[in-house]
Amino acid sequence: MGKIILVTGGARSGKSKFAEKLALNSGASRAAYIATAQIFDEEMAHRVKLHQARRNYFWTTYEAPFDADKIISQAAEKFDTILFDCVTIYLSNFICTANLDDVEKIYRDAENLIGALITAAENSNAEIIFVTNEVGAGIVPENKLARIFRDIAGLANQQIAAHAEKVFLTVSGIAVDIKNFAYKI
Repeated sequence: MGKIILVTGGARSGKSKFAEKLALNSGASRAAYIATAQIFDEEMAHRVKLHQARRNYFWTTYEAPFDADKIISQAAEKFDTILFDCVTIYLSNFICTANLDDVEKIYRDAENLIGALITAAENSNAEIIFVTNEVGAGIVPENKLARIFRDIAGLANQQIAAHAEKVFLTVSGIAVDIKNFAYKI
């Protein structure tokens, strides 16, 4: 059975860098990196280059803006450690193809999309490190698309965290295992 770890935090909190170090310290000789970003502009191209510059021969990269559950299963056949970066970009890709007029369907489809990732991870023999953004600490957005995104990202994070062995929150480059300190009801 696969092991799930969730790494969350705000923008530029150090979550990806921490997750990469966590994967490097897993004892694996090589790891898979599942990249979910699509490059549509110079700013995103710059972000991708920053992430790529940190990676070396240790990593084998899989591009998965869609159908990432299949990529997790495929990568897990070859690698003991998989870094999935990131859940919120993956959800953005999904939302950009969704019909915003059917909000109930968006929520249901997003839950199923994340459920498929969890199932693929749990059915593997690999350690899967999911990186995601914590998006619920700000104000309620004033537009429908931003509210839907914030809501499904928060729900997705809860869904993955419920299945994760560890959940790390990164702030200012420092990671804390918040699941270790969680109050159990």
